Amino acid sequence: MAAPEVATAISEANKPGGQLLGLVLQSLESDKAEDVVPIALSGKSEMADYMVIASGRSSRQVVSMAEKLSDRLKADLGRACRMEGKDNGDWVLLDCGDVVVHIFRPEVREFYQLEKMWLPATGATAATPV
Repeated sequence: MAAPEVATAISEANKPGGQLLGLVLQSLESDKAEDVVPIALSGKSEMADYMVIASGRSSRQVVSMAEKLSDRLKADLGRACRMEGKDNGDWVLLDCGDVVVHIFRPEVREFYQLEKMWLPATGATAATPV
């Protein structure tokens, strides 16, 4: 995990309404996700409050992390996530309402470079709302 971004995101998760983000980050961490980047979408998009981008080492790990995350959110919060891309396993998208999660294989993540579209070029902390 990228320490400064995750530390900021965890502090955001401790604020009211941030429980979902905290559970997403905990689930990804426990499943050994790599390069986890939480991005605050406040002022950038109305689709969600946060986007979380992470990588898995293989298609199998990507699918497994997505399924476990979905199961944990259902069990802990009673919240069902819509999932796309599970059949292929290169890129799984979970729409969990206030948090959208993208889990990639590293090669696919590098190709699409979502972080470059959503993070400011100035190097600001990812989870800090603008």
